[in-house]
Amino acid sequence: MKIFLPRGYKNLELLESKLRTKKEKVWISSGRRRAVRQFHLMAEFVPAYKKFLKLKKIDSNLTSSKNSFKDIPLIDKDNYLRQFSRDELCWNGEFAQHQWVISTTSGSSGVPYYFPRTDLQDKYLTVSTELYLRSNFNIQNNTTLYIDAFPMGAWIGGVFTYESIKQIAEKNYRISIITPGIHKMEVISAIKQLGHDFDQIIIGAYAPFLKDILDDGERDGIKWTDYKIGFVFSAEAFTEKFRDFVYDKVLPKNINTFSLNHYGTVDMGTMAHETPLSILIRRLLVRDNKLNLLFPESSRQPTFAQYNPEMFYFESLDNNLVCTSFSGLPLVRYDLKDYGGVITKSAVFKILRKNGYDIEKLIKQNHIQDTVWELPFVYVYERNDFSVSYYAFLIYPDMIRRALQTDNLYNNITGKFTMVVDYDASGRQQLNIHCELKYSIASSAKLKNDIISLLHNALLDESSEYRETFNMVGTVVKPIVQLWPYEDLKYFKPGTKQKWVIKNDK
Repeated sequence: MKIFLPRGYKNLELLESKLRTKKEKVWISSGRRRAVRQFHLMAEFVPAYKKFLKLKKIDSNLTSSKNSFKDIPLIDKDNYLRQFSRDELCWNGEFAQHQWVISTTSGSSGVPYYFPRTDLQDKYLTVSTELYLRSNFNIQNNTTLYIDAFPMGAWIGGVFTYESIKQIAEKNYRISIITPGIHKMEVISAIKQLGHDFDQIIIGAYAPFLKDILDDGERDGIKWTDYKIGFVFSAEAFTEKFRDFVYDKVLPKNINTFSLNHYGTVDMGTMAHETPLSILIRRLLVRDNKLNLLFPESSRQPTFAQYNPEMFYFESLDNNLVCTSFSGLPLVRYDLKDYGGVITKSAVFKILRKNGYDIEKLIKQNHIQDTVWELPFVYVYERNDFSVSYYAFLIYPDMIRRALQTDNLYNNITGKFTMVVDYDASGRQQLNIHCELKYSIASSAKLKNDIISLLHNALLDESSEYRETFNMVGTVVKPIVQLWPYEDLKYFKPGTKQKWVIKNDK
């Protein structure tokens, strides 16, 4: 059983034109039809899904009526993927007979799960990547060095990126790729030795790792403004303050086009990405403190991206994201366990206009009118299981991250941290924030107190629960800050993904 790319996706120029002109509701309707078709195919050709529907007493002809797609039960890792063998989860019950690329989850929220990937998922990413490399970075008219600084090995980011860039390069773009992975000095060396041989450099990396590259490269003599550099991020959210920091380092022409963030999972691959339009809108709302116009929370900045429903059909149920897409293990109405939602482009524009934004004028003023696509948006917050519970309320890494992103602190700390809730001798909770010092910076009582003060004030502003708790119990609720040397192995081991949260089960 094979599912192909939608018709017309091999001609990128034609697809670009359709993205700008074909009505959004047509993309959504087409995506829904493909999702319904996948349901029927899975009900017939995937043994595990047949059994799952039988257990749920669901008729495989359910979607004959217009709205019954929403009656299909959700699947997730626990109720579906971990209940059946890999053979049963595959088309025709065949796993070993296929040629897979297999990636693993990080295991940050439990036991790692291994996801096989097919060439169609690679094609999905290649189409999306080629589109944004053309619209954001003009690769059709520039020689380009892509530095793949995502983790290589069994994780999806590095290898997935390499495969897509290789396929794009074979289409006669003048793009080259180097794969140092998460080895900072190799990234820096590649820039110094190769950077001036190309019109532009694009670095693909996790945001905290990229900050290390910029800081360490500067210390190693790189003047970042000597290069034309763009950035592609993945794996986690970041704030607009971070984008400002990167912008100030490299000074590109347009803040809306020089970087973008992916939204993806190992389960399904890269499902959406920021566009110049989504970046412009998020920055407007952050600047004006009006995030709640589009999103359920007024203080946290979700990743805000556009997606193609023909490749990934999103639904939002009670602020929870559900997606249907072909993958190595085909998934229909798959519960991603991600806190977020979907909103149409037409609804976004209507809300913005109603609140005084002339969005068409702003698009022209920011010179992104040629990059605007008629696609819906998806937004996603950091997951609830990546937070700490403190005095019965939640504190998210994003709250701490924003507080630490101030100019005076950036001279002393890298911005990486780990949150741990511990207990003192009396059994009272303590919020411990472990911060990484920049290279050659020594710890001091003044720096520690400055960070505590900034964190405390930020939490007072952002969290009504923290504010109320502070009013009740006083200064004992303040965070405790511990400063660690650069790349200390306990919390900041180089070459690994940063752990923003460590759960303490005491």
